[in-house]
Amino acid sequence: MTPVELSRTVLRAVRRAVDVGELSVSVPASAAVTPPGPGGCGDYATNIALRLAGPAGLPAREVADVLRPRIADAPGVADVVVTGPGFLNITLGGGASAALVEEVLEHGARYGHGDALAGQVVELRVPYDTRAEVVADTLVRIVATQGGRAEVRHAEPVNLRPVPAPENPAPLGPDAARWALLHPAPHDRPRISADHLLQRESNPLFRVRYAHARTRALRRNAATLGFTRAPAPLGAHPADRPMDGPVVHTGALTDARRPHASPATPAPGTSAPGTSTPGTLVLPTPPHEADLLVALAEYPHVLRVAARDRAPDRVARHLVVTADALLGFQHVVLPFGDEKPSAAHRARLALAEAAGTVLAGGLSLLGISAPEHL
Repeated sequence: MTPVELSRTVLRAVRRAVDVGELSVSVPASAAVTPPGPGGCGDYATNIALRLAGPAGLPAREVADVLRPRIADAPGVADVVVTGPGFLNITLGGGASAALVEEVLEHGARYGHGDALAGQVVELRVPYDTRAEVVADTLVRIVATQGGRAEVRHAEPVNLRPVPAPENPAPLGPDAARWALLHPAPHDRPRISADHLLQRESNPLFRVRYAHARTRALRRNAATLGFTRAPAPLGAHPADRPMDGPVVHTGALTDARRPHASPATPAPGTSAPGTSTPGTLVLPTPPHEADLLVALAEYPHVLRVAARDRAPDRVARHLVVTADALLGFQHVVLPFGDEKPSAAHRARLALAEAAGTVLAGGLSLLGISAPEHL
């Protein structure tokens, strides 16, 4: 379940509560769904109860208590917990990661596209300046991902004027020049230097393009080993590991990402996450898996915000986040030594390929090439 789908689930819960008379409010047009903040738990959190408390004439905690069971009953939702003044913290079911990966792979370069600006014409009036023209050119593509159409003109009054580059970026080459102009926020002065050409970890453009190349290399190497991707619930796969005792999984989207998350209450006869009993093998979540899943899930939101706020830098920065998570995760995709390819490896390969899809799509929107080899 993506954040967009979860937002719709929250709105449906509000609508059901209104229909039966438990809440007397107008159903909002949208519901914000974000990773939980400090003190939160689960995979996502929403402040919808706090937003509706005033119009409903009820404390936010009471509104949250009305909505909690309706959200918890939705397909793909494993649990809902109310924290703080009325935040609803939502834990997704085990198949959520597989559904997300399948969605990315199914839509390919169109993953994240939506209709937030459907039918709208966005007029971009820019000065005669290299950076402004590159930003406008990029926004034409980003706005199109949301169903809108951007028209670029040199006219007054100007409504798109990023801080100009201090010098001509052309000597950097087309890819590095565009990155140098697009990665900084519009109000920041771009840095035009040969650092953008360095093949080092300190260069974010290199990390993004290298991460994309690594996803392609992983696919080629997996084919050599005789297996292909197969989206499935991620984390450990007990069927692939011989053992005598039961298995305890750590949370792929909760504890691995947020140390402050409250541990789930164990079912009778089982252990709490992160603990073990005699004869039990605890299988940890692969490193950076949760971060990578979150980055993929948030990509559609990033595109909407970039189109709405005329901010292609948001796409560039999100690609860096995605690349860093992929580079931390890549080491567990292929089998080690004499290890046989398993369902876990096939699922991890699917996640890596989904990351490559997002990286390639984002780079394309920025007008930057995504190399197969680097």
